[in-house]
Amino acid sequence: MKDKICIVTGANVGIGKITALELAKMGATVVMVCRNREKGEAAAAEIMKSTGNRSVHLLVGDMSSQADVRRVAGQFREKFNSLHVLVNNAGGLVPARELSADGIEKTFAGNHLGYFLLTGLLLDMLKKSAPSRIVNVASDFHRLAKLDFSDLQGERKYNQLQAYALSKVANILFTYELARRLDGTGVTVNCVHPGGVNSNFYKNSGVRLRIFSALFGWTMRSPEKGADTVIYLAASPEVEGITGKYFKDRKQIESSKLSMDEEVSRRMWELSEKLVNFKR
Repeated sequence: MKDKICIVTGANVGIGKITALELAKMGATVVMVCRNREKGEAAAAEIMKSTGNRSVHLLVGDMSSQADVRRVAGQFREKFNSLHVLVNNAGGLVPARELSADGIEKTFAGNHLGYFLLTGLLLDMLKKSAPSRIVNVASDFHRLAKLDFSDLQGERKYNQLQAYALSKVANILFTYELARRLDGTGVTVNCVHPGGVNSNFYKNSGVRLRIFSALFGWTMRSPEKGADTVIYLAASPEVEGITGKYFKDRKQIESSKLSMDEEVSRRMWELSEKLVNFKR
């Protein structure tokens, strides 16, 4: 990965941190996007010390805020003129219905629209740098999603886990639609189920999930195991040219019937464009 420039969002902890660490070990220039400056700086310093790679950079932004996403993209463009790998990883699970700075349900805003907008803002750089790769961290939880476009943001009925499942099926719909639109450009885009990972994700997701994490965390994957397929998709020559696929444990698997519906993909794309006021 020498001479490759990579962005990893949500990179100060868990899967994102391990991904950033391993890419830095391979010699890549790694740009970490983190919501908290102090934690991001600490993680970046730790990665540089561990790998001896000084080409580790930090950009600060909340992926649920469109202004922050635009600022992060702008700062990246000011500093770099190429982008070879974009790992969309940042996300969360909000305990109760909450709105983002843009007035959008926060789980959907951060987990899906953050991916959608950042990718769109940097897509020309990815094309210019081809062959390049986009990796979207999704989840097998998407199989539980019930998609109702008339109540996409849970205004009538909000359920924490349904909101999360919806954001994850949106990640996969986005991946497949983007792959179709990028055909022939040299930019590949795939998504991945990392498995249930014992990280701060559950600890920051409300009382019930904190209790779940405390009781059953020992049965879950380590961040290293969870990040393995993400790193594989970002860097392995074995997947060069493969696009529009859903991976688990380094293998292509079939996602849900809903996630493979091309009409639903187009509709989600068009709605996402409106919600972020950006059309590519």
